[in-house]
Amino acid sequence: MYTHKDIECRTIFVINCLDRKNLRVHNGELLLEEITNEKATTLTKLPFQKILALFVIGNISITTPLIEKCKRFNIALVVMKPSLRPVFFWSNSAEANYLVRQKQYSFCNDDLSVAKGLVFNKIKNQLQLLSYTRCKDDETEKTKKELSSCIQQVADAPDYQTLMGIEGMASKSFFKCYFRELGWKKRQPRAKTDAINTTLDIGYTILFNFIECYLRMFGFDVYTGVYHRLWFKRKSLVCDLVEPFRCIIDRTVRTAFNRKQITTLDFRIKQNEYILKQEKNKDFCRLFFDALIPYKTEIFKYIQAYYRCFMRNAVSDAYPLFTI
Repeated sequence: MYTHKDIECRTIFVINCLDRKNLRVHNGELLLEEITNEKATTLTKLPFQKILALFVIGNISITTPLIEKCKRFNIALVVMKPSLRPVFFWSNSAEANYLVRQKQYSFCNDDLSVAKGLVFNKIKNQLQLLSYTRCKDDETEKTKKELSSCIQQVADAPDYQTLMGIEGMASKSFFKCYFRELGWKKRQPRAKTDAINTTLDIGYTILFNFIECYLRMFGFDVYTGVYHRLWFKRKSLVCDLVEPFRCIIDRTVRTAFNRKQITTLDFRIKQNEYILKQEKNKDFCRLFFDALIPYKTEIFKYIQAYYRCFMRNAVSDAYPLFTI
C-alpha cells in the first residue's frame, strides 16, 4: 500500500511521444530519448524512485525492463493514443488485496447510501463553482436554487432511477448556466458536437485515468461500482469516484476558454465532429495535468478514506467529501 509520503514525494510524469521518441531503462533510470537521423539523444532522465505514474501519449514500444522497473517500484503505466484515448493500463501495486474485492462483490445493489454521498458531493461542488463566478444575475440565482433543491432531494431518493434523475437534472441546469457565456447548447458525452463538449471529454478522460491509478493502488476491482451499475467493459467504480472531482475539469475548461487558452481553432471538423489537432495534444495534456497535480495528495487521501470506510462498513456520513 502507498502512504502519504509516497504521494507527496513522488510525482506523475506525462511523456509526449507524438514525435519520434523512445523510453529506455539505463543504469536504473528511465531515459527519454529523441530519435533524429537514426541517432538517439537523451532529453531527460527520471529516477524510478520519484515516479508515481507514467502517462505516455503517442506510439511507443514497452520493453520488459521497463515493466520490471514499474513492477518493482509500484509505478502505474498508462498509454494513450495521440487522440488521448487510453489503450493500455498496467499496475499491480495491490492486486493481492482480495478482501476489498470480497466486500465489493457482497455489496448490496439496493444500498444507495454510498451512491447518494457521491451524487451529493458532485452537486455540492457544482453549486460551489457557480458561487465562485460571483454572478448575481437571475439565471445564476435560479440555477443555484435548483441545485440546492436537488441536494435536498438526494437524501430522500427512494430508488436508483430517482437518484439518477436528480443527478441528471442538476447537471443539465449546471452546464447550461456555467457555460452559457461560451455558447453552450447541451452536454453530449463522446459525441464531439462542439469544442466545449470535446474539451470536457478530454479532461474527463485524463481525470478518469488519474482516479483509476489511485483505485488500483488499493486493490479495488474497478469494474464493480456502488452507483454506476455493472456493464460490459465499463469501469464502474472509476466512474463513481470521478463524480466528486469533475468540478476540477469543469472549472479548468471554463477558465481556459475565457482566457483564450483554448479556441475552436484548436480543432478540425471531420464528419461534423470536432477533432483535436494533433499538434495541440501536448498543450491540452499540460493544461489538465497542471490542474490535477495540485490535488494529487488530496485525491489520494480521499480514496484512502473511502477505502477505509468501505472496508469497515462505515455509515454514509463517515465517507469523505471533496470540496473544490
